[in-house]
Amino acid sequence: MEIQSTIRVFKEGRTFVAHALELDVASCGTTKERALKNLKEAIRLFLEEAEKMGTLQQILEEAGYTKRKASVISPKFISVQRVSLPLPLSHAKV
Repeated sequence: MEIQSTIRVFKEGRTFVAHALELDVASCGTTKERALKNLKEAIRLFLEEAEKMGTLQQILEEAGYTKRKASVISPKFISVQRVSLPLPLSHAKV
């Protein structure tokens, strides 16, 4: 069985971070490729552990996945956007 996820990769300093949006699982590495490889392993371990605990079906349903025959279908994003919102000055201390 196979599962798909939408992954975003970004940098924090010198570290690449890969984040699977639907599952909210992340990992990192010194290169983009390493971060993606580490994320795939993290997802595999996360799903295996959820299956052992009996929570896999609930996690997938809450993440928007559906099961059809032998496939797990990921939710379809309508759009992904960067949005800017003003913060009150008292919260903007960085």
